[in-house]
Amino acid sequence: MTATTSEETSPAAQSAIGPRKVLVTGGTGFIGKEILRAYRARGIEAVGVARRPDATLGVVAGDVTDPMPWAHHLEGCDVVYHTAAVVSLVEKREVAWTVNVKGTQRVINQAANRGVRRFVHVSSVAAMGFESDDGADETWPLMPNGNTYTDSKIAAEHAALAAHASGKIEVTIIRPSDVYGVDSAWIREPLNMMRARQFVLPNEGKGHFSPIHVDDLVAGTILAGESPRGAGEIFILANGGVTTQEFFTYHWHWLGREGSPPALPARALKALAAAGGGLARAIGAKTEMGPGAIAILCRHGGYSTEKAQQVLGFVPRITLAEGMAGVEAELKRRGEIEGS
Repeated sequence: MTATTSEETSPAAQSAIGPRKVLVTGGTGFIGKEILRAYRARGIEAVGVARRPDATLGVVAGDVTDPMPWAHHLEGCDVVYHTAAVVSLVEKREVAWTVNVKGTQRVINQAANRGVRRFVHVSSVAAMGFESDDGADETWPLMPNGNTYTDSKIAAEHAALAAHASGKIEVTIIRPSDVYGVDSAWIREPLNMMRARQFVLPNEGKGHFSPIHVDDLVAGTILAGESPRGAGEIFILANGGVTTQEFFTYHWHWLGREGSPPALPARALKALAAAGGGLARAIGAKTEMGPGAIAILCRHGGYSTEKAQQVLGFVPRITLAEGMAGVEAELKRRGEIEGS
């Protein structure tokens, strides 16, 4: 056996040369647009696909459920980052299945047909359900729980891994934890609900929340997409954990309110959330209020990122305090909250 140095076996030494061209589905979305910006900043050709095009980001019009009209943009791509998805805990099952599962499989097929080397599927820790053990890792068994987001994410992962197992295309799966940034649902939705006096934390604010700043997520996702060691692997990307009370108190203070958001026992809120969310949707209002949202905010454990650290050298750089300070500054700059 030939000995190797630590430098030769380190994640950095295992990294591939940057791709010549990448394509990002969901290119105008919260995560997709940041992946595009990261590649464009490196001078690498990056094309985005979204239902609404955006020339400033290099995003062309396209739907993942029907990739044929835009599939020619896959020509010459080394990596596809698949971020397009219906991200909702209350969406109809057939809609989530069509986009998150069938759409994923169709994009994989088109990428494979055009010689793309790597397909990076951005899934979610939601695929692990809402009741995993503290420190759960990529080996945690997945079980459908009736929530359309969880169930469709599990099925989409299966489709992606099946493509890898068959030798059709290299696949890497990313499971982000609770991704935040100024344009994330974890910032926008709570602020809107707080303004409307509708925001109440379940489980008395003691639920576990696993925030990761979008910049750290993008860095880890690109590491996984470019590393030879990422082929056929699943990586959880997270950055520690806090209570839901600690995380959402930032929002509360941005609105000039003292203390912390109101909180109630989980049991008291579940029935209210189900009834209130159903009524709101019945009159055409958009809301994620429902049992799924309560379940997420009642999680009792976080996630292990040991695999991403060891295989990819992934180390988050942005603390929660730093990330939320940046969000606050940008919200003030946009005039969405009052400046000091």
